[in-house]
Amino acid sequence: MRALAREICTTLAAQPGGVGRALTNPALAEHIDRRAAELPAAVRTAMRAPATTAGATIVSRLPLSDDELGPTPHSWREAVRWSELDIVMLLLARCAGEPFGWQGQQDGRLVNNILPTPGHEDEQSGASSKTLLCPHSEDAFHPQRANLLMLGCLRNPDLVGTTVSSVRRVELTAAEHRLLETPTLPILPDVSYGSGHERHTAPPLPTIWSEIPGSAADFTLRYDPAYTPLDDAGPEFRQAYARLTAELERVCVTAALHPGELLLVDNDVAVHGRVPFTARYDGTDRWLKRVNIRLPERRRRAAEADENGYGQRIVAPFAVRTDAVAGSGWDRNDRGSVEHS
Repeated sequence: MRALAREICTTLAAQPGGVGRALTNPALAEHIDRRAAELPAAVRTAMRAPATTAGATIVSRLPLSDDELGPTPHSWREAVRWSELDIVMLLLARCAGEPFGWQGQQDGRLVNNILPTPGHEDEQSGASSKTLLCPHSEDAFHPQRANLLMLGCLRNPDLVGTTVSSVRRVELTAAEHRLLETPTLPILPDVSYGSGHERHTAPPLPTIWSEIPGSAADFTLRYDPAYTPLDDAGPEFRQAYARLTAELERVCVTAALHPGELLLVDNDVAVHGRVPFTARYDGTDRWLKRVNIRLPERRRRAAEADENGYGQRIVAPFAVRTDAVAGSGWDRNDRGSVEHS
């Protein structure tokens, strides 16, 4: 992985614009496609979406040393310096599906930096630290949200825990399920997307649903209580939502990632969050890389096609390349879920 990334870096550095624009260079997608197809089948299998009821798995372990990272930046803007590790993350994400970014988040970067930022300690975003980051589906407000989320740990000296809860492990009554599958409330964009979403109207959404009515083994969810106007719902719905929240807390597991470990979260099945911690801002704080991944073979509810996503647009350089990648020695069936331990 590191050797392939280094070769891509060297090639891009020799092109007009050099390394400064590498992650926005249209040629990058071509390099990632070609070189990712050279990776061993075992790597592609390891990166497939987890099919277990846990909805998540840890892949271990990418070799890296703390010395090569430099100090943990104070914000994602300070961390946008192009690096070999960003290429590694894209190669790995491409094994799973189609990496993409958001035009309105971190300047459309395909690889995001998650780290504590001064002044954001108490907000519900990846830049916070002092407060509990509530369990949530990544970008739950948007119909083009990731199917699979990849979090790669660069630094975590305090073993700050990432929480994961699977909706397929919760226990709900039939009445609670009926209430939660009824479209009732919208979900708003989080603060990392800035303002302006107020000019868009969005439909109410179901919180959980299942292709097999009443079957927890097939539950899917869109859940983000911090950005859901729960006060606008009736008492029965709020009670059912509170029950779901309690169940997600009951089945919660915590992943204290070590450097080089990757956490894969099925964003249709599991919610994730983070426990509170005290940031030092001395260059040694927790630092993760995040990549959103679309699984083109997976389908979502047809009604989602009519949502406007509050005007947020994705950056998807790999979206039209799936067949080309499959034709370069990849079997499309390799891109499905796998029973990770």
